[in-house]
This record gives sequence, structure tokens and C-alpha cells, in this order.
Amino acid sequence: MEKKMKEEEEEPLSPMARAFQEPSIDCGIVIKFGCKTKINPDVIVDSLKLNVFKHPRFCSLLDDDGTKWLRTDVVNVEEHVFVPDIDPKLTEEDVEWFVEDYISSITMIPLDRTKPLWEVHILNAKTSDAEAICVIRCHHALGDGVSILSLILASTRKTSEPEAFSTLPVPKCRESYNHRRGFSFFRLVLVVCSTVRLIWNTLVDSFLCMATIFFLKDTDTPLKGKPGAIKKFSHRIVSLDDIKLIKNAMEMTINDVLLGVTEAALTRYLHQSYDKTNEEAGTSLTPNRQDLLDRIRLRSLIVVNLRPTGSQSIADMMAKGSKCRWGNYISVILFPFTIALQSDPLVYLSNVKSMIDRKKNSLITYIIYTFSEFVIKAFGINVRNIFFSFGFHH
Repeated sequence: MEKKMKEEEEEPLSPMARAFQEPSIDCGIVIKFGCKTKINPDVIVDSLKLNVFKHPRFCSLLDDDGTKWLRTDVVNVEEHVFVPDIDPKLTEEDVEWFVEDYISSITMIPLDRTKPLWEVHILNAKTSDAEAICVIRCHHALGDGVSILSLILASTRKTSEPEAFSTLPVPKCRESYNHRRGFSFFRLVLVVCSTVRLIWNTLVDSFLCMATIFFLKDTDTPLKGKPGAIKKFSHRIVSLDDIKLIKNAMEMTINDVLLGVTEAALTRYLHQSYDKTNEEAGTSLTPNRQDLLDRIRLRSLIVVNLRPTGSQSIADMMAKGSKCRWGNYISVILFPFTIALQSDPLVYLSNVKSMIDRKKNSLITYIIYTFSEFVIKAFGINVRNIFFSFGFHH
């Protein structure tokens, strides 16, 4: 179906959106949903036809230079919804492999830029956890995870109240401290120490970021991928109740628990990998070799939301001057994993929590975001990509 462009153009892409749609990065978002019932594709298509024009990004195209959004009058929703044929004779285990392979394969295919940059894939196949799978794939230039999540919530309704929008639990606010209780020398000392600590952490993190860009490399391990290497999505479903139980017992966040579990898994994987290599070579793991494993440098970029609050209503995010604006208002932190075997699994959680607390008490995320915008505006997207490609390769 032919698409007609409106005369007026949307606002230019933000610096972060331009960075995400560069050919060397071409970053996308993949969201996977498990459903309790089979999915009717006709219902999905009809609903999208009613709602797709309510958000300008999902009915807009990128211009030839990739710097502006062009609004289109017509979106053929059927071209964005895919329902692959699945052999009904497949076993549940085969279906699990099919879903993983399918999601991995679609990520290798660039989104078609002749139409809005989003897709919906419906997999009506029973897995161990769901009766059907829905996969939403869109380009990161449309917005970050918080933005996409707000849009998804605005497109769904509660089962208990069919007319009410879906919502996420709102964290309880801490009781505000009354600052008008008079002067306290002890309070002044705490403020000064906290400020000094914030400045010191920011300086250390800034130095580590610059060192990573120019010379500081991670240790070569089986986990360190080479540029251009093909990777595959793999997942493991865990009980959220179990995660919450650990979270409450350790007085940390869910993200802290997941990071601690990740650190423990990576540690055991690397040690087992080197043990297997030594067995095949007919050698044993010497104390010196063990010490080298414990000193492996393994870091990860963790994406963080810079908005003062989490997910908001789509109307609030689209409003001008909103503090929780739509788009790519995100940054990253450089998180170091400690690759050392621990006899007590809770040590992994304690190590992660202490490191995350230190990262939170730093302004490095805002510095990285501001620096990225400045470099793009002052020198162009190519210079920015040169800086960050060095960091990613190291």
C-alpha cells in the first residue's frame, strides 16, 4: 500500500536515537510475552489499527539521512504482524528450541526502513510456561525500554476491570525528612562527607571509563565476544517469588539479586571451563593458575534509566516539558564482576550490592549521557561512534 507523507516533519531524532540507528550499532528492542491462551491474530491486527496512529513514532518513517521522522498517513498493519507456521507434531521441548531459534533469527534481520520500525510476531505454540508466545520487536530509535513499556501498558486493560488501563506497582516513597529542625553539626558533617564521597566516586568512575576507551581491556575469556560475532538468545525462567524472598531477606533490590546470581553463574562457568581445558590437556589447576582466575577482569555495561521515576502513563511521557519524557533518556554504568569462587552463595549478593550502591552514589551516568550528546552535536555521530567502539571492543 502506497504511503503518503505529510508536509510537516516531526522533530529531529535525538542524539541517542541517531546513535542507535547507525549501521555499526543498529540496536533494537525485543520483548517476549507468554500468554495463558492462544492468540487470535485478527484481534491483534484490529486493535493495532485502532491504536497505532495515537503515537507518532509508530506511524513515522526515518528520512534518508536517518536524522528526522516523517509522518505517514497510512500504515498497513498486516505488514507488521507475522504468524509463522509451526508443526503441530512438535514436542514441548522442540517448541522451546523453535522459539529460541526463531527469536534469535529475527534479530539478525534488519528492520525494513520503508515502513515504521516495529513488528509483532505471534507464535501459537504451547511451551512449558505458556500456551502462546507474543514477540514485539522495534528499533531502539523509537524509544527506550521504559517508553515502550508505557506504550504497552496503555494498549492493554486489566482483567479485573476491562475498562481500566494496566498499571505497575508503585514503590512506596520514603518518609520525607524535616530539614527545619534546626542546625546540627553532626548533620553538616554527614552532608560534607556524602558530597566528598559523591565527587570521589564520580572521579574514579570517569577515569575508569576513559581508561576503558583508550587502553584498559577485559581479560580474554570464552565470554568475551569478538566484534561481529554471531550470538544467540537463550533464557531461563525463574520464580519471581523466590527472587523477592531473597530480596527481602538481604534488603536489596530485585536487580541486585539478579546481578548477584549472574556473577555466581559466570564465576562457576569460567572455573568449570578452565578445569575442563586443563583435564583435556592433562594438567592440573595450580594455585598460581587459580589466583589468575580470581583476578580475571570481566565487566558489563548495564543500562540505567535517568528519569526521576519509573514507568509513567503514555500521556504524561508525551507531554511537553515532562520530567519522564518519551525517548531514549538512558545511560550506562561499567559494572565489574568479581570472578572468585565463594563457599557461601550470599557473598556474591553482598559483593554486588556494595558495588551497585557505590555506582548509585556517582554522577557518571549523567556525565556519559551529557558527553554523548555534546560529542554528537559538536563533532557528529561518527566521532561519537569512534569513542564508544573502542570502549565496546575493550
